[in-house]
Amino acid sequence: MNRRQFTAILAGATAGFSYAQRPQGGQGGKRPNVVLVLTDDQGYGDLSLHGNPHLKTPNMDSVGKEGVQFTQFQVCPVCSPTRSSLLTGRYNYRTGIVDTFLGRSMMYPDEVTVAEILGSNGYRTSIFGKWHLGDNYPMRSCDQGFQESLVIKGGGLGQPSDPPGSSYFDPILQHNGVQKKYTGYCTDVFFGAAMEWIERGGSKPFFAYIATNAPHSPLMVDEKWSRPFAEMGLADDVAKVYGMIANIDWNLGKLTTKLRDLGVERDTMFIFMTDNGPVGPTVRYNAGMRAIKGTPYQGGIRVPFFVRWPGRLKPRTTDRIAAQIDIMPTILDVCGVKKPEGLKIDGKSLWSLADGTAKNWPDRTIFTQWHRGDQPEAFRDSAVRTQRYKLINGKELYDMEKDPAESHDIADSHPEVVADLRKAYLDWFASVSADRHFIPPRIYLGTEHENPVVLTRQNWRVAAQGRNTNGWWEVDVKKAGKYEITLQFDPLPADSEVRFQLGEADKSKAVPQGAQECRFEAVELRVGPGQLRGTITAGKSAVGPKFVEVRTL
Repeated sequence: MNRRQFTAILAGATAGFSYAQRPQGGQGGKRPNVVLVLTDDQGYGDLSLHGNPHLKTPNMDSVGKEGVQFTQFQVCPVCSPTRSSLLTGRYNYRTGIVDTFLGRSMMYPDEVTVAEILGSNGYRTSIFGKWHLGDNYPMRSCDQGFQESLVIKGGGLGQPSDPPGSSYFDPILQHNGVQKKYTGYCTDVFFGAAMEWIERGGSKPFFAYIATNAPHSPLMVDEKWSRPFAEMGLADDVAKVYGMIANIDWNLGKLTTKLRDLGVERDTMFIFMTDNGPVGPTVRYNAGMRAIKGTPYQGGIRVPFFVRWPGRLKPRTTDRIAAQIDIMPTILDVCGVKKPEGLKIDGKSLWSLADGTAKNWPDRTIFTQWHRGDQPEAFRDSAVRTQRYKLINGKELYDMEKDPAESHDIADSHPEVVADLRKAYLDWFASVSADRHFIPPRIYLGTEHENPVVLTRQNWRVAAQGRNTNGWWEVDVKKAGKYEITLQFDPLPADSEVRFQLGEADKSKAVPQGAQECRFEAVELRVGPGQLRGTITAGKSAVGPKFVEVRTL
């Protein structure tokens, strides 16, 4: 289903507005609010509730203790794939998300997000923090259903997509598509903006998605948060990670207090989760699980997933397997909103598990895969999970009920299980590969929605990232005419030639040593798709720019 078809369906379904079915647990049919908090690179063991001997997370713990804990919840081993799936209910390979950078982390614009569906059914929708599914139109969060959007660019602050001068402190953010500098620590900014947005919304139900970039590297936090852990003798990187998590926990407490003070706490389903397992370099407490972020073992993909709804959900735990693909259908179920007809999703609602009414919950098979590259390779870095068994890379088999640490490979003694799971994986792999064939989406140039368009190394296509590399951007010119093209780069070590290429446009200039940009004025561009390239050549060295600004004249 393409974007035009989806828009037509929603226009017909919401004319005069009425939601599709009775919301779950609403007081007198009242539609609940939803708050989803997602942290970045915080592992299952990074909570005191899960036995961390150093870190105290009282507010995260309260969400778990006062709500429903899904103890066998899994995600993807890295961030972008998890994010695309939780917003669409679909496996990330269907959405265009293959990796986390180099043009492999842009979600197809015709994917339908939970924010789009809720927004078209009378909800206020918002995102604060990390989007990581495309920095340019039509793939930005403000293009994908989020009516209020305050986000970082790319995968995080301090990365190649981040504007110069930005940091975890006083970050430069994108507010509804407009760049602006903010004052304060990034996590404080995001939670503060979320609370202000919630408070000024009146009685209309809301969906607030708060996705912190902490505790992802670079590890930056005020010393007052990291000092207590350094004084325990912990490694510097661990102390900073724990300090960043302690700050998130503090903000989480402020948010729950705000919901209570506003009188909406009992009408709000609150979800807390993380996007993948922890990352090094120093391996910290990981609750006895094998490996870390980037792997299909439990340490890479098992995360906390708590659902709290005071007065509606009783505290309980469930060990039934679930995954990020289940979040979107669960939210729609709770809010009484049906998915658009014809929209295919992979997940299922977890509501009956959450409220304890599930009877004879059937076993299921969940798939996970991630590795670097433009497209996946069969069985490479993959996991197939049923309630009892887990197949890694098509050959290692673990009994997760008897061996949750994944320490005893039983593949040789259970060949029939291996064969069944391999077949299930191959069927799944063929299905997700057929959807898009991993053809990358394109950034639009020449639209009224984004001018200028700033291209960064986050979204260019190249085999490997690095200072001395060069790549290209897959673009689509929507309006023929004259454009101003500006290439920005590090100060040139020598006199150089700077070249711009897109379709029939091919421009070059001599640029002196020390220059940091080169501008081509009134470049004629024709309508249609193409590869935009910028090259800085000095002698035998040829590298790409850091940024390319394309302005419609």
